[in-house]
Amino acid sequence: MKYVLVVFISLFSLVITAQYTLTGVVEDHTGASMPGATVVLQGTEYATIADINGEFIFNDIPQGAYTLRTNYVGYTEGLRQISIKENTRIQIALNEGSNQIEVVNIVANHLDKESPFSYEQVTKEELNVKNLGQDLPFLLEHTPSMVVTSDAGAGIGYTGLRLRGSDATRINVTINGVPLNDSESQGVFWVNLPDLASSVESVQIQRGLGASTNGAGAFGGTVAINTNQISAEPFGAVRASLGSFNTRKLTVQGGTGLINDQFSIEGRYSLINSDGYVDRASSDLNSFAISAAKIGENHSLRFNLFSGDERTFQSWWGVPEARVNGDEDALLEHYFNNVGSIYFTEQDSINLFDSDRRYNYYLYDDQVDDYGQDHYQLIYNVQANSRVSLNATAHYTKGRGFFEEFRFQDRLSNYGLSDILGPIDRSNIVRRRWLDNDFYGGLVNVNFIASDRVDILAGGAYNIYRGDHFGEVIQVEGVENFETGDPYYFNDASKSDLSAYAKADIKLGEAFKAYVDLQVRRIDYETQGTDNGDVQIGVDEDFTFFNPKFGLTYNLSTSQALYASFARGSKEPLRSDFVDAIGTTVRPETLNDFEVGYRGTIGRVNLEANLYHMDYTDQLVLTGAINDVGGAIRVNVPDSFRQGIEVAAGIAITDKLYWNANVALSRNKIQEFDDVIVDFIAFVPISTTLEDTDISFSPNVISGSTLTYTPIKGLQLSWLSKYVGSQFLDNTQDESKALDSYWVNDIVGQYTIPNKWTKNLSLKVVVNNIFSTRYASNGYTYKFLLGDDLFTENFLYPQAERNFLVGLDFRF
Repeated sequence: MKYVLVVFISLFSLVITAQYTLTGVVEDHTGASMPGATVVLQGTEYATIADINGEFIFNDIPQGAYTLRTNYVGYTEGLRQISIKENTRIQIALNEGSNQIEVVNIVANHLDKESPFSYEQVTKEELNVKNLGQDLPFLLEHTPSMVVTSDAGAGIGYTGLRLRGSDATRINVTINGVPLNDSESQGVFWVNLPDLASSVESVQIQRGLGASTNGAGAFGGTVAINTNQISAEPFGAVRASLGSFNTRKLTVQGGTGLINDQFSIEGRYSLINSDGYVDRASSDLNSFAISAAKIGENHSLRFNLFSGDERTFQSWWGVPEARVNGDEDALLEHYFNNVGSIYFTEQDSINLFDSDRRYNYYLYDDQVDDYGQDHYQLIYNVQANSRVSLNATAHYTKGRGFFEEFRFQDRLSNYGLSDILGPIDRSNIVRRRWLDNDFYGGLVNVNFIASDRVDILAGGAYNIYRGDHFGEVIQVEGVENFETGDPYYFNDASKSDLSAYAKADIKLGEAFKAYVDLQVRRIDYETQGTDNGDVQIGVDEDFTFFNPKFGLTYNLSTSQALYASFARGSKEPLRSDFVDAIGTTVRPETLNDFEVGYRGTIGRVNLEANLYHMDYTDQLVLTGAINDVGGAIRVNVPDSFRQGIEVAAGIAITDKLYWNANVALSRNKIQEFDDVIVDFIAFVPISTTLEDTDISFSPNVISGSTLTYTPIKGLQLSWLSKYVGSQFLDNTQDESKALDSYWVNDIVGQYTIPNKWTKNLSLKVVVNNIFSTRYASNGYTYKFLLGDDLFTENFLYPQAERNFLVGLDFRF
């Protein structure tokens, strides 16, 4: 009897102390996951934040009844009573006042939680925290392996980003699946679409090659922007902000909501003005977006128009390093080394010596870049049946504009104007260099669920580019009523890009999932005519690339997974590579990308870790060599690589305090690099072979941190930090030609003001660079010989010291 009693007591004790696991997913009402949502079991120590897929997990929960509280910025707080008697999984849906519906599903270049690649999902709410006028790159700054820069120093105007050390020409950017990269330069000019962030619903940043997509090859990563979401209810919104450097922004938005449950029209208009941190680096920007949708029972049709116009005073030249550092002796040496080549007039001298780190070389009042761009998209989506869905998109982009520049005592013969001033061969002139281009095409993808274990996506795209490059002289000093004649140079370009791909997700048992992705891409590029400086150009090239990708994911549990992948990609040279490569052959680049990673939730911590090795063949790098008109040349280097580890973590310290942090450690090397110096007296190149040298603009350490505190309902405070290690300006690994490391901190406050008259009224304050760190995030360098004398010049792009933005959001 004693033993029976002991067993009974033991079993009873086991029952009353039993502990279970609670898992779940946080979604909005459309079923979209909500990464970063805070989940708390009230009255306990259990608290966490949802991972990138909206998943959360609590382990070792005692049996009992609990209240589960879920919060997400901009959404109604969720309270749910639950009873824990066994291992439990729940689904949580949060509601937003605008009742948004995503009507078009762009799936071709988006990754899901079981994809064998590394990626970061950024939501609209995360973008809006700092969206007070700065370009999209600055709103993405704190994501892993990301470095951003601004020519004007304040994040408005010409901005750029680098991912894993790769610049914009190696990062594939799409809007709703449509390529945004320029077809020839392959860069992305964010200034052409001001305030794009106000129309964005989500951004997925894929690091490395990632999945097959449309447009230029992704060598550093992919930035997939999605705008396709509408509001079911009518709404209006006004967002206004102002701040340092006379920055002002006004955004007006509105939408009809769903009319008769079928139709919707939404629109946005934005104005942004800023004087810039750098002297005279002003920006005068405006944009609008219109979207109309028709939604059927199993299909949708949507028309999007994005348009932007920009007029920015040029700050492309950069600032001499001595001027940035305040080194007067070095500045004097720099000045005398460049009198007659850079500095010509007394005003040039006064401008240089009377300025500071905000110095701008340009003094001509209309030294501006003036460009407009319109993007048209027609997107059709249909769910044919439970297994088959189709997405088709037609698009057209029109761009036209110029940059205007003053030329001191230029040779008139360079412009076909030799006889205009008689015996005088030189004069001050003003010229404009134009680009008039068209980009259009279509893309389609079909998703076929073959079985419970096999999911197939097949598709392709065909895009065509036409571009005219030409220059005109609009003013000649000493000539009254000067009339612009024929272009002094003209060349036209055409490029076609045809791609097709097939992808398959294959479940191998309960835990394993295989990924296969095969893409073929065909490019034809031609440009003929004369370039600036009356240089004859003639390019007619075509390339065919086969890009296979394979991956495997192993699900350790519902909230943890390991993955590994191999991806191969190839990329055509840029326009400038062809034009500058006189007498040499330019080869396409090839990349083999190996990735191994982990993503999952452990208690209160969401953790992602990724190891990568990116092995390049024939990567194009800057050499320092020049052509017969002094233009810089990139050449292929046979072997180079990037390898590193990226770790990102999020932890709910309490139900009011959570921390997101990431760090990337990397090595970026060229096996052998021929460094070329030109003797401008003998005009003879001198070459030195360097081994195991660092790739330029590739810092070995990049980290980001966001600490967010919600002390009371409606108030959110965030401390954002960014550290970027030192990076070389060229490939020689010369410490005298490097950007110093920097650590920059921002503070963001957002308070939702309670009221009965609006759906949302919130005040935002952003203080950037609170410690006034003096740093430069970009630059360039060149060197040359004059006989036995070596001259080296570094130019940097200094970023703003402490500055602020204040904004008011009003939604009704």
